[in-house]
Amino acid sequence: MKIAIASVQIPFITGGAELLAEMLKEALKKRGHDAEIVTIPFKWYPAKTLLNCMVMSRMVDLTEVNGEKIDLLIALKFPAYYIQHPNKVLWVLHQHRQAYELWDTEFGDLKSMDYGKETRERIISCDNQYMKEAKKIFTISNLVTERLEKFNEIDALTLYPPPKEYEKIKEGNFEDYIFYPSRIDSMKRQRLLVEAAKYIKSPVKIMLAGSGSKNEISEIQNIIKSHGTSEKVSLLGYIDDDKKRDLYSNCLGVYFGAYQEDYGYVTLEAFYSGKPVITHPDAGGPLEFVNEENGFIVDADPKLIAQKIDFLHKNKETAKAMGSKGRRLMQELDITWDHAIEELIN
Repeated sequence: MKIAIASVQIPFITGGAELLAEMLKEALKKRGHDAEIVTIPFKWYPAKTLLNCMVMSRMVDLTEVNGEKIDLLIALKFPAYYIQHPNKVLWVLHQHRQAYELWDTEFGDLKSMDYGKETRERIISCDNQYMKEAKKIFTISNLVTERLEKFNEIDALTLYPPPKEYEKIKEGNFEDYIFYPSRIDSMKRQRLLVEAAKYIKSPVKIMLAGSGSKNEISEIQNIIKSHGTSEKVSLLGYIDDDKKRDLYSNCLGVYFGAYQEDYGYVTLEAFYSGKPVITHPDAGGPLEFVNEENGFIVDADPKLIAQKIDFLHKNKETAKAMGSKGRRLMQELDITWDHAIEELIN
């Protein structure tokens, strides 16, 4: 089959959405399909520019290209799922969250824009109309499925994507550091873990990996400086996959403090590494996997985070047992490309 994978791209920004598109493309090719990623440049501000992106997506027709029929369109992100195709399947990473669950929160900015309310209404209307054109609708997590039902009364099925090269992730030692690899962003809440450093009584250090917002990185550096914790917190910046797997394998545990994360590869990668995960009640997607047997769900309070880190250091055998249960859960769920591709194309 000739399959187009449709998504949007914020220029110079790479994250989970781009990773999923690439992994899906390679998984389809390995199974004999001709797959290609089609992206539309995306800018969410000002509100009228966002509306232009929606119109641009709707104007695209991928029924055929250069005289050759495209058999299937798999659309991943807003507003790429407005693209026209008679055989369209959605695998929704998330909708435009600013118009939905983030509308009345500190992380929402659409509400404060000129024409923000009108733009939100237009987004909801178009989602209701154009998403229903799809032959099948999947999401990447139960959380995203629930949002679709809550806000749009659209039924979808959850289809978990596997993390990148998960078969290469190995269990290792339990060294004295907590690992958090993620894009540096206020919604990822690295600040909470950095704030926790001054309350940690054990010799456990914190390692943050990832690039991202310059403003957020600056804020984190200011916290480290003001608390005098430069010896306890390391900002590693971008690291390659081999280095990331090594840090996963040998950490004491993994922190994943994102707010209302749609899915979160960090959780799965941590469990494949046999490590316990510390997260929060408002984390979203991670709560579909983390429980009291394989991690900790604590309020977003730096002191509570520090307490759990000290507990893991003092009770490494318990940490190992929790991590083993997380790895066993990954094996039981059988989150594989074979299953995902079968669901998407059949």
